[in-house]
Amino acid sequence: MAKIHFSIVVVSILLTSTTYAVHAPDWAKDIVWYQIFPERFANGDPSNDPTRASLSEPQKVPHSWQVTDWDTDWNQRAEWEQQVSPHFHDTLQNRRYGGDLQGVIDKLDTLKKLGINGIYFNPIFYADSLHKYDGNSFHHIDPHFGPDPQGDLALIAKETSSPRSWQWTAADKLFLELLKEAKARDIRVIIDGVWNHTGRDFFAFADIRSKFQKSRYARWYDITTFDDPRTARNEFDYNGWYGFSSLPEFANDPSGQNLAPGPKRYIFNASKRWMDPNDDGDASDGIDGWRLDVAEEVPHGFWQEWHTFIREINPEVFTSAEIWGSSADFLRDAHFNSAMNYSGFAIPVKGWLIDAKINSSEFAQRLKAELQSHTADTQHILQNLIDSHDTQRVASAIANRDSFAEYKNDDWFDYDDGERVNARTHGYNKSAPDTNGRRIWKMLALFQATYVGAPMIYYGTEIGMWGADDPEDRMPTAWARIDTEIRDTYQSTLGLRHKYGALRRGDFKVLDTGNGSHVFAFERSLNDERLVIILNRGDSEATFSSDNLDGLRLVYATDSRASNKQLPALSGAVFAR
Repeated sequence: MAKIHFSIVVVSILLTSTTYAVHAPDWAKDIVWYQIFPERFANGDPSNDPTRASLSEPQKVPHSWQVTDWDTDWNQRAEWEQQVSPHFHDTLQNRRYGGDLQGVIDKLDTLKKLGINGIYFNPIFYADSLHKYDGNSFHHIDPHFGPDPQGDLALIAKETSSPRSWQWTAADKLFLELLKEAKARDIRVIIDGVWNHTGRDFFAFADIRSKFQKSRYARWYDITTFDDPRTARNEFDYNGWYGFSSLPEFANDPSGQNLAPGPKRYIFNASKRWMDPNDDGDASDGIDGWRLDVAEEVPHGFWQEWHTFIREINPEVFTSAEIWGSSADFLRDAHFNSAMNYSGFAIPVKGWLIDAKINSSEFAQRLKAELQSHTADTQHILQNLIDSHDTQRVASAIANRDSFAEYKNDDWFDYDDGERVNARTHGYNKSAPDTNGRRIWKMLALFQATYVGAPMIYYGTEIGMWGADDPEDRMPTAWARIDTEIRDTYQSTLGLRHKYGALRRGDFKVLDTGNGSHVFAFERSLNDERLVIILNRGDSEATFSSDNLDGLRLVYATDSRASNKQLPALSGAVFAR
């Protein structure tokens, strides 16, 4: 049994500022983010479902291909899949389930009730793949996310890179309607910007593929060799993201400090389109910000110039960089105001709360290292995620906490190791968490709602979904199989965050780490408001007697047996006035 004494302050982490600050929009401090992977969230309009022709390589699937029924068991293979290959994973990237914007609109009230007031969309722009990171356009929503795919495609075919030629498709207009509906519910919206690369069918690259160096877009991409018409061989070659030929990269300017003028101008125009749709100088009808993909692979000079441009459109715009390591230096240099907080949240959580491979003292030190590298304002708006479209789901991480005897990467606790998070790896547990795992899951929800920064929930996590890394983490939302106990836990913990300003904007101080045990107690305070949160990751009950809880009462616990004197194993509690 662990006993903790709050009179010993092990680590004090007050929210202090560094010397340089990029403006952080104040509204972002109050947000609970919800990440939506559009193709897999909800199918609100079956009439716009993807077709075989809309796939990246339709010739690789038989004419019997069809959209997969939403509630079909993930492991059940359609007839067309069996015709393509006897191997289960060979056909998953060609599955489509028909998620669309109408599906999101239909679920806005559900998200609001959960406690969500911010949506982050994975790419919604026109693209061939299910993930949409291979854009064909940045100024149009994917036609199959809207009500008239064929009509939209006909309009798009008439356009050029000039904004004067751009029209508003039915899908574009439905997205603007989604923004209107979200704003009516006080839900902010940010979207994914992929400014490093496109797909091969992106209008500029498609032109290069047919005209080569004669294309007006020849300098837009990092082309290494154009085809020599005097030879039989096609020498055309270019650099793709991480070597993927399906993702050609934009070229930099000669200095290497900015993007080439062509793609930069286009990105600026596309950015303005979604931030101020009617171009009237009032950004209130546009998106609230951006999440930027592979941000470190785009020159800093571009980011600085782009941020200046978009902040002229909307001074309160929110930008978050995809950064897997420590992010503070990059945010300052590139003028971002937030990041996906893998290093300062997800990875430490994996090491302590999920795996219990470090004690609470080391956990506190890891939190402190990242937190204090940021400005006070940035600390409150970092996106605190545990899982995403690029990782195994929370539930599967918990289910596999003891699956492997040792780590391959000790410092990252194998957080996203390609082998250890793969459903095909021998020993990987593809089942839901056990009883103790569910207790840990509830603790995670509580910590995510009460720590410094903005919680970010990956779609489906809140209703009990599990799954290994891509593609299993991208299953369609299990609306017909909601785990009400897990959902209620998220709804309750997020409710605490909305109720107490100290959880959104207050100072943070570690009160005790249980003398190297697995008990972690911390305080959140703002003006006269004060809360104490205690987490017991240990296998036995923790007891405590402390003046630090005087005047406070138990307001929430993941285990009904918790009190002001004791906390059961694998549980957490919140105390407030």
